[in-house]
Amino acid sequence: MQRKLNEVVVRNLPAPESGNRITYFAGAILQGVQTPRGFGVRTTASGAKSFVMNFRIRGREHRFTIGAFPDWSVFRAVREARDLRLRIDRGDNPLVDRIPLPATRTVSSVLEEFLTRYARNRDAPLRSANEYESVFERLVKPHIGKLGVYNVRRSHIAEMLDAIEDANGPVMADRTLAYLRKALRWHAIRDDQFNPPIVAGMARTKPKERARTRVLSDEEIRAIWPILDERGTFGALVKTLLLTAQRRDEVARMSRREIGDDGIWTIPAERYKTKRPNHVPLSRAALAVIDAQPKIGECDHVFPSRSKTPFSSFGKSKAALDRAVNDATQKTKKMAAKLEPIPNWTLHDLRRTGKTLMVRSGVRPDISERVLGHAITGVEGIYDRHSYADEKRDALEKLAAMIERILNPPPSNVATLDERRQGETA
Repeated sequence: MQRKLNEVVVRNLPAPESGNRITYFAGAILQGVQTPRGFGVRTTASGAKSFVMNFRIRGREHRFTIGAFPDWSVFRAVREARDLRLRIDRGDNPLVDRIPLPATRTVSSVLEEFLTRYARNRDAPLRSANEYESVFERLVKPHIGKLGVYNVRRSHIAEMLDAIEDANGPVMADRTLAYLRKALRWHAIRDDQFNPPIVAGMARTKPKERARTRVLSDEEIRAIWPILDERGTFGALVKTLLLTAQRRDEVARMSRREIGDDGIWTIPAERYKTKRPNHVPLSRAALAVIDAQPKIGECDHVFPSRSKTPFSSFGKSKAALDRAVNDATQKTKKMAAKLEPIPNWTLHDLRRTGKTLMVRSGVRPDISERVLGHAITGVEGIYDRHSYADEKRDALEKLAAMIERILNPPPSNVATLDERRQGETA
């Protein structure tokens, strides 16, 4: 039988001998409406009564005092309790509105502290610290940077992500969300009263949907490569990305002192994804591109910016390259007959393309994986400590040779050595 709740029931609640006692009325019926879970009446030893709402957020129990009886009628208290229950179920903590907040700190100041104390921590700095800073400066601060960190709501985050998605695409919106979530969670660890206003479901895409399979075709490589000669440092950097199959930032931060006399480029562990050094035996073609880069004063970077720091103007440079390639494609009638304006591609697609071209050249998959610096799993990864320097050098030379054949294909009536061998064994 369901419990009834009305003014008489509350007035007749007995007082405890000492302290206070809470009588819960979850599920009770008032004027045909069921009271929410957590709703109760607190009675003190003096007989004073007040309506309360008990709830849990992230495993911690909280109690919200709605108001004193009879100043608050039972009906009004239940109606308030139902509204509170809705807020709590959405993840809000109604007590936050009653707690005096510390001195107001803006979102911008929190992000700056995150970059200084965490992302650029001397003991274990993030390799992506510069990218975090760039995203915060370009995409987060203009939208919510001036807001007090305690005043940021989910609606503010959603509006910011909408704007980023419209201007930069859903993947960039999700990356911004991930960076902001990390910074706000870091701040929450240091602040008892702060709860990040980010909840599940705010992402615009799913990880499986974001996974790319784009590989540049031979025709696309032939269309892009000649334009790279006109793009200065960025053009040389793009060539090196394909010739080495390494990641964008690893190539952009390449320094001459990392390249040994034997032509092996050693990417230090502190800026490599696996946190282990990667040794890349550069092909003759890659070395030719690197050696052709002018040295600017005492700057040791192979691909420096104007300020003599590692190249970082990827967005503008890539957009300019795309325009130049598509303009050249349309102007060259012979090319236009074979190739439409190149669909969207990213610099990271060159790494996937390099892997594919190595496989086409006959490189064993396990060797191409080692060239890419991927961690080898299982027993082989644990016990095999061979450097594979010769095998990786051969793989990258084969990659360079394949790119050369793509750029300068043999006449159609001339079979390549590999094709003749395959015909002989068929």
